[in-house]
Amino acid sequence: MSLQRSGLFVFIFMILFVAGIPSESVNAQQRNDSRSTIQKFSSLLQIINYYYVDTANATQLTESAIEALLKELDPHSVYLSKEEVKKANEPLQGNFDGVGIQFQLFHDTILVVAAVPGGPSDKLGIQAGDKIITINGEDAFGKKVTNTYVMERLRGPKGTRVTVGIKRKGRKELIDYTITRDKIPLNSVDATFMIQEDIGYIKLTRFARTSLQEVKESIAALKKQGMKNLILDLRNNSGGFLDIAIDLSDEFLPSDKLIVYTEGLRSPRMDFKATMRGSFEKGKLIVMVNESSASASEIVAGAVQDWDRGIVLGRRSFGKGLVQRPFNLPDSSVVRLTTARYYTPSGRSIQKPYEDGVEDYYADLTNRFRHGEFVSADSIRFPDSIKYYTPSKRVVYGGGGIMPDVFIPIDTTTSSRYYTDLWRKGLLNEYVIDYLDGRRGQLQASYTDVASFRNGFNADDEFLKQFVSFAAEKGVPADEEGLARSGNEIKHILKGLIARNLFDVSAYFEIISPIDHELMQAVEAMNNEMLFRKFSIAM
Repeated sequence: MSLQRSGLFVFIFMILFVAGIPSESVNAQQRNDSRSTIQKFSSLLQIINYYYVDTANATQLTESAIEALLKELDPHSVYLSKEEVKKANEPLQGNFDGVGIQFQLFHDTILVVAAVPGGPSDKLGIQAGDKIITINGEDAFGKKVTNTYVMERLRGPKGTRVTVGIKRKGRKELIDYTITRDKIPLNSVDATFMIQEDIGYIKLTRFARTSLQEVKESIAALKKQGMKNLILDLRNNSGGFLDIAIDLSDEFLPSDKLIVYTEGLRSPRMDFKATMRGSFEKGKLIVMVNESSASASEIVAGAVQDWDRGIVLGRRSFGKGLVQRPFNLPDSSVVRLTTARYYTPSGRSIQKPYEDGVEDYYADLTNRFRHGEFVSADSIRFPDSIKYYTPSKRVVYGGGGIMPDVFIPIDTTTSSRYYTDLWRKGLLNEYVIDYLDGRRGQLQASYTDVASFRNGFNADDEFLKQFVSFAAEKGVPADEEGLARSGNEIKHILKGLIARNLFDVSAYFEIISPIDHELMQAVEAMNNEMLFRKFSIAM
């Protein structure tokens, strides 16, 4: 195949003439410039095709040219090959086709951490603690087994089958299961629980297609348990679908309130407003954010803050306020092109500057840390030119990201080299798997729910001592100074990991909540009536 027919020429033509730019908006000078550019590319392709010293890889050249072109625009206009499109969309679609297990690699063996409730594996009786030894008759253990290896063999189109041989404790022979693959939900709500008598907590990790329904179900469940006030945790939530962010904001705001608007050079302003269907328009609300909260998370936090609906607590968010629109290319690859910017109700642009290039843009968080922003709000300077006002005349700032009402510095007091080495070598997870091997049935009989486990299971000093000995055998020797700093956190993490294995991921976050100092300060803020009055928060 010649380079001229490789698709690059067609792509350049599409970008210049088709990608969402109305033909009537392109003046004569622009048309002349575009024609000249196309001729230039066409000439270069012909020269390479006829005179280059070696055979050129047309596909690789095309992909490289597309990526290089988009890098000249902004940090978030990207190209996705046909293969990358499905992987990129999967976490946001809310489901995938597969067998329905959470797994972990343990000593080169596939260990079932949990079967997804209602999924095909769960229906067949596959249990947490089972080890998958064979897949379709072939050995599935050893150094060849990686996460990619497992997913390639267990995922597949709905309706197809895969046979696994499972080793279960107490059984000498393998148990063969033939699993019919099905749609498996990907939950975006990681945790839902009551953190105090009238305070509910929801942790949302992404804005996927199922997120609104998941949050609505969480709110309904918490209300049944007596929730009057809510902490919505958007820390480390990098965003997702714009419409889901709008719908989620609608849950908290009265009818007809502006949630966000978008506007670009060739994208007229579009306003998105709240409706009458909100499920939590009354009651105190705190939204938690940090430097990794981006895009859709910032839309929700900005709307809540700009309408004095709740308190935003944490650290300044990432600052991703560019709207990407997908454009399909002939080979099923996709260009996600930035077409507009997000603006909060007060008129703030969420997007942080990117004029100094992509590398500097993504080094922003490192620079913030070096400048002391993660430990002191005083290190942040906002010029008056980006000052905005809420309905209660409270000052909020633009310039990139959402600056919280209540600043929480990052906590490094419990970190240590010892703790880092334990995580780096995966020893906390490994110990929990080893601990549960042989104890799972006993623990499940003793603790029938998360509350009984939280109150009854004692991760005491003796428990920690056993873990320290285990870690030493695995190559991380005991460190008294490290234990003094991190010992209490290690206890809670281990207990939380056991709870996750016995129950679900929400149990993990419930168990570790006492050592989450940011969450504890959110609870303290929720109980501070003067704080809500200070910010004129509507309750």
